[in-house]
This record gives sequence, structure tokens and C-alpha cells, in this order.
Amino acid sequence: MGFISGSASFVRFGVEGELPENTWDFIAERVAAFSFQDIDDTYDEFSIGWVSVLNMFDADFSYASYANGDYVTLTLRMDERKVSPAILKKFCAKEEERLKKERQLPKISKAMKTEIKERIHTELMRKAVPVPAVYDLCWNLAESTLLFFSTNKKAQAQLEDFFKETFGLTIIQQIPYLIAEHLVDEKQRERLASIGPDIFV
Repeated sequence: MGFISGSASFVRFGVEGELPENTWDFIAERVAAFSFQDIDDTYDEFSIGWVSVLNMFDADFSYASYANGDYVTLTLRMDERKVSPAILKKFCAKEEERLKKERQLPKISKAMKTEIKERIHTELMRKAVPVPAVYDLCWNLAESTLLFFSTNKKAQAQLEDFFKETFGLTIIQQIPYLIAEHLVDEKQRERLASIGPDIFV
């Protein structure tokens, strides 16, 4: 669930790197350059980009701004065309049987099977409707922290790569130890560094 829903799960990241002085101009330029591009009318298999948290079809941010005080709120949208392995197997077997009867072949060669599989996969991919997935994030510019409202590991990996590609900044997941480093003074930080894991057995 996204952060504007009644309840939400999120993962906290630290944002590493420096933004330029013209921060908002830079963010506006980068968000526009990496906004989501629709693939419904193409044969592309995958598309990823930024959209509004209020409307997954608003890649121009016409209806809601992503800028809110010291915060940037965005949705990462990913559309992907997929062909079910079971469906691909079914149509490949069907085409192999058709060719065996048509050409009176006792069996299909390995090369022919490969050609059939590639051709059928392309045909099915063209008919497949892209499946959308959306994940909200809230980036606190003042504290250099980011909340990503998904615990999906694959989505987190996509975010890490795409965020760096968009803004040139690295995000690092904030485990409790790393959060503690930012909350304590220098003396306590030294004590924290000496702490080792305990085995509860």
C-alpha cells in the first residue's frame, strides 16, 4: 500500500551524495527526463519511470506536484509484458503438431523447435497487455532520508538503480545500526562500533 493509504509498510533509506544549489530546478529536470513512458501501443516489454502519487497516468504532474515543502513525493511505475511459461509451452506444442502433420514429419528437429519457440514468444508478447506495478516514495531533502512504501526486494533493487540513474545519488537501506549512528554523539558512536552480535540459543 502507498503512503496516502490508511496503513502502509515501508523501508527507510539514507540518500548519499550532494544535490546542486539549484536543487528544485535540478529535480524538476531529472523527474521530467525520467518520467514514465507508456508502452500500451508499442511492443516494448518493459518501461519504468516517475508518475504522480495521486494518479498513475499523470507522468507530467499536471494534477498534483511532487514538491511538498522539504519533501519530494513520487511514485515509481513499472509496466511489464509477460508471457506465461505454461501458455508458451502450450502454443509451441500446438504449432509443432501442426507442422508435423503438414510436412509429414515423424519428429521436429531441435533447430526447428527453437525457431518455433522464438516465433511463438514474439507473437504472444505482441498480444500481451503490460501489467503495471506502482510504488510510492517520500524523500526528505533536509534529512537526506527516503521512505519507500514497499517491502518487495525486487522493487527495492529497481528503485536503487533507477534513483541513481535519475538523480546521480545513492540510496542505502537504513538498518537499525546505521540509524543509531546518526542519533548518538561521538562518544556513544565509539561504543556502538564495539558492539558485536549476540547468539540467542
